[in-house]
Amino acid sequence: MSGFSVTEPSRRQKWIAGVLVITYALVTIMPLLWIIATGFKSPEDAISYPPKVVFQPSLEGYVNLFSSRTRITESMQETLQPAETWYDQVARDSGTVIVGASRYGQRFLNSVVIGFGSTFLAIVFGTTAAYAFSRFKVPLKDDLLFFILSTRMMPPIAVAIPIFLMFRQLGLNDTKLGMILLYTAVNLSLSVWLLKGFIDEIPFEYEEAALIDGYTRFQAFYKVVLPQAATGIASTAIFCLIFAWNEYAFAVLLTSGNAQTAPPFIPTIIGVGGQDWPAVAAGATIFLIPVMIFTILLRKHLLRGITFGAVRK
Repeated sequence: MSGFSVTEPSRRQKWIAGVLVITYALVTIMPLLWIIATGFKSPEDAISYPPKVVFQPSLEGYVNLFSSRTRITESMQETLQPAETWYDQVARDSGTVIVGASRYGQRFLNSVVIGFGSTFLAIVFGTTAAYAFSRFKVPLKDDLLFFILSTRMMPPIAVAIPIFLMFRQLGLNDTKLGMILLYTAVNLSLSVWLLKGFIDEIPFEYEEAALIDGYTRFQAFYKVVLPQAATGIASTAIFCLIFAWNEYAFAVLLTSGNAQTAPPFIPTIIGVGGQDWPAVAAGATIFLIPVMIFTILLRKHLLRGITFGAVRK
């Protein structure tokens, strides 16, 4: 008998797989690294051709992102008092002075409130609905599940005008509440379908044992089912947050000021001489941080949740 195994890859296969994975990782991470690097370039280096890989780092993009500036002449600059802060000095080195704060901070906060708020509601409603579909005899269950899934297949532009008219009648245009409700409704189909699959894998005997011990149905759901479905809830929350965090079409159509999120605001960042690419790159870099942190914190649950139920006995 030889030592060959049909399940254990050979050394050559491992090397090939490793090279492919590393190559794929480098190809996918290069645009992200380029965006991060552009945030630390000067406006001249950001648009230079050929593109500069080696450059003098500058925080001008981040200063421009969080401030409103106006250009001044050299004679006017000589009459000003010495700069009090480092960011005032960065602005003056570029021939501008800071006149106030930009709107990026408020737009970023809107993204946090709307993204995490809609994700929380989608998980709460999706978990309860998925539990009902999984454990109870719901009339026309298959038809209802297909209807819920079909809402996810529909392109946003197909319902953009009806939603705009409905929001205008209800006074939800350009409000955080309106965007939270909209993103919750869009994410609910994904949440229900994913969580139903996870809950289906949890043996019903666990709940029966809890009910025999005197637990109510809600207590059995809260103390037995939810801990077992934690991996599925975490992975579903990540997918819901990514959609709500990156959504652009509805944000452009339904918001303009009070509830505008970062995605439609970042492309409109204009410098004193045109499009400020370092500031745009800086805004995109900061915008990535919350989702990255959220995904890293739940990465173990995400990996377990994706493979949950893949192997059956």
